[in-house]
Amino acid sequence: MIRELYDEIGGGYQTYRRPDPRIARTIARALGDADTVLNVGAGAGSYEPTDRRVVAVEPSLAMIRQRGAGNAPVVQASAASLPFGSASFAAALAVLTLHHWPDRPRGLAELARVARERVVILTWDPAAPAFWLTRDYFPDLIAVDRPIFPSMDEIRSVLGRIEAEPLPIPHDCTDGFLGAYWRRPHSYLDAGVRSAISTFTKLAMLEPGLARLQRDLDDGTWDRRHGKLLTKTELDLGYRLVVATTSRQAS
Repeated sequence: MIRELYDEIGGGYQTYRRPDPRIARTIARALGDADTVLNVGAGAGSYEPTDRRVVAVEPSLAMIRQRGAGNAPVVQASAASLPFGSASFAAALAVLTLHHWPDRPRGLAELARVARERVVILTWDPAAPAFWLTRDYFPDLIAVDRPIFPSMDEIRSVLGRIEAEPLPIPHDCTDGFLGAYWRRPHSYLDAGVRSAISTFTKLAMLEPGLARLQRDLDDGTWDRRHGKLLTKTELDLGYRLVVATTSRQAS
C-alpha cells in the first residue's frame, strides 16, 4: 500500500526530491486561474502553488511530517475516498502519484468529483520507450512501472476529453524522480538518490545493474553509447502533463 511504502522510504524526500522551478511553472500554468486547489497524494508539498488557497491530501504520516510550516494544511486520507464535497475546489492536482493508487479509476473519478473547473495530473506514459537507464541496466524497472502507471486511454476513460502535453525533463532537474538524472549517470550509483525513487525499492536485485553501470562509466562505454545526451538541455522521457476540464457546480 502507498502509506506503508512512503512510511518506509519517505525520509529522504526533502533532500533528493526538491521541486524543480521549471516544472512548477508548467504546473502553475496548467492550473490557470483556479483559486482553490486540492493537491492529492501531496507528499511533502512539492509543487503546491503559494498564490492561491491549497489543501493537501496525503496518506503517509512520514510524508506529512516532512511538510514545512509554510505548506498548505494537510488531511490524511486516500485518493479513493476524498473527504470533501463535490466541486469543493476549482482544481484538483495530482503530481507523480497515480501509479501508487490501488484503485486508479476510483481515484481519478474522485479528482473529477471534487474539481469544478479542471483536473491537472503529472504522470508518466507507459507507452513511452525506455531510456538508457531502464533499457540497458535495469529493465526490471520498466517491468514494474508499465503496469502501474495509467495509460492515457485509461485516464481518458474516466475524465473524458484530456490534453496531454509532453513535459521534457531539464538536464539539471532538482526533483529526483526516476528520469531526473538522465544526463548525470553517476547519480544513479548513489544509494541516497535511489532511496528517494520508489521503483528502486521494489527490485529484488540491484547489484548486477549497478555493477554494469559502474563498469561502463569507468571504461567509457557509457560515453560512447550515450555521449550525445551531454549536449542536450532537456529530454522527453515520457512524462506528461494531463489537463481535463470539468463543468461541475458546487453542491
